[in-house]
Amino acid sequence: MRPDNTRWGLCHIYASYNDTIIHITDITGNETVAAASGGMMVKADRMESSPTAAMMAAKKAAETAMEKGITGIHVKVRAPGGHNGPNNPGPGAQAAIRALSRMGLRIGLIEDVTPIPHGGCRKKGGKRGRRV
Repeated sequence: MRPDNTRWGLCHIYASYNDTIIHITDITGNETVAAASGGMMVKADRMESSPTAAMMAAKKAAETAMEKGITGIHVKVRAPGGHNGPNNPGPGAQAAIRALSRMGLRIGLIEDVTPIPHGGCRKKGGKRGRRV
């Protein structure tokens, strides 16, 4: 078996319903290699979280990372989470991953790193919950 000379990096994708942020670091996660967001790509506020803006941001981040010698990435997808944020990523997450692979980066692991509360603060809604 021939040695695999892929230079790995980490790609942190934060996808909320308001924006998508793509941040590529080295394998330790300490040093930033490239960063881009949906808001940097489009003019309208409502478009920041769209799959189109996420694809454009992923393309830009991937180009910068490939210039610096990274050929493969492990992806960590994060939604807002916490005790009252949505636990599922926004619309830009899937589009960003697809754009990264289309740029020619090898994708290793895809992991969900959304923060999950363990007890913590009390949820909003009062004693009897949200009455609909």
